[in-house]
Amino acid sequence: MSTEAARDGFFVRLIWVVSILLAAAVAFLILGPRPAGMAGALDVSGLPVVNATLNGTAAVLLVAAFLAIKARNIPLHRRLMFTAFAVSAGFLVSYVIYHWFKAGPRPYVGDHKGLYLGILFSHIALAAVVLPLQLFTLYRGWRDERARHRRLARVTLPMWLYVSVTGVVIYVMLYG
Repeated sequence: MSTEAARDGFFVRLIWVVSILLAAAVAFLILGPRPAGMAGALDVSGLPVVNATLNGTAAVLLVAAFLAIKARNIPLHRRLMFTAFAVSAGFLVSYVIYHWFKAGPRPYVGDHKGLYLGILFSHIALAAVVLPLQLFTLYRGWRDERARHRRLARVTLPMWLYVSVTGVVIYVMLYG
């Protein structure tokens, strides 16, 4: 096996391991038990607005990156995409902190429960799927594998944008 193929295999395995571990950690935080005394040990009441802001920022960056690549401005596209990924990673850290110190999500009490649940469940399912897609798409772009990157990006971008926008919508439905 060539060094190049070995390196690619290593990163592909790493992306899958990181994606699975993060999905399992988030599922545990939402569904699993908390150690005694964690709920309320830290005031995380401001984090939902931080999370919505990070999701909204990621959505704006994704649209800007899409416009940059349509204008064939690859350096700007690359910077915007890595910034969008960093903002999304910041969201994930904030989300994990919030759910570590606060048991369970806030219940929806509005008049559109069916709509809310449809948005929530599609958001959760796509959020789990989009992480490995983000990582693979960024990896292929970083390696300048344009054909593979483009094929993945055509799936990843709309999914990532949907997750980012619906994150804001969920916040507005819960707290707005």
